[in-house]
Amino acid sequence: MTGQELRDKVEQALEEIRPFLKNDGGDIALLGIEDDKRVRVKLLGTCVDCSVNQMTLKSGVEMTIKKHAPQIEEVINVKASSAFAQ
Repeated sequence: MTGQELRDKVEQALEEIRPFLKNDGGDIALLGIEDDKRVRVKLLGTCVDCSVNQMTLKSGVEMTIKKHAPQIEEVINVKASSAFAQ
C-alpha cells in the first residue's frame, strides 16, 4: 500500500467516526502518519477538554483506524502545546 493509499484509508476511518465527534461538538484532524505505523491526530472543539477524550481516542478513533488500516499500531493525540515539541 502506498503512502497516499494509507492516508486515504485513515481519512476514510476518520470520516466514519467524525459524525459521532461532531454530535458532541468536537472534531478531529489528521496531522500525519509516521513510518506507516503511527497516526498523529488533533482532537478539536469540545473533544479537547473532554474528560473521556483518551477513551474516545483509543476505543473509538484508534479502533476504527485499525479496522481500515490494520498496519497502524498507534494513534497519538497531539495537543496544541506539544505540536512542535516532537
